[in-house]
Amino acid sequence: MICPDFLEFQDVLKKMRVLDDKIVYTLNTSLPTESFKSKVDATSVCQDLFHQIQNGHSERENVIKNCIVSTAESVKKLKEAKESAPDDIDVLRNLKTEQKKLRLLQTELSVEEVIKEKTTKLFIEKCRTYYKPNNL
Repeated sequence: MICPDFLEFQDVLKKMRVLDDKIVYTLNTSLPTESFKSKVDATSVCQDLFHQIQNGHSERENVIKNCIVSTAESVKKLKEAKESAPDDIDVLRNLKTEQKKLRLLQTELSVEEVIKEKTTKLFIEKCRTYYKPNNL
């Protein structure tokens, strides 16, 4: 599981966000210009791209939420350990580390929302004439 190591978690998310990071390039290279409209089925291209985007968003959101749940459980256990041994330095150190990681994971969820909004906005701007998904 990638949750215990936050840097590894960020690396995995970065790889999962490649499509969103290059959405403008992907849209520009996938959609035809006026002169090539008859050679490319823009509707199917937009539909396929939309499904790729949606799958990526839901997959990343699930990974982030699973890590949040896992880390929150770890924080809860460490708090219980702290109550039973309030002077244990290792428990206190681990608790603070896990609490920090939990905050960072919650921040990643907010970042994911911003990325989702940006990608969806760009998709709608470029594909609105070819494909209109039902859930937007």
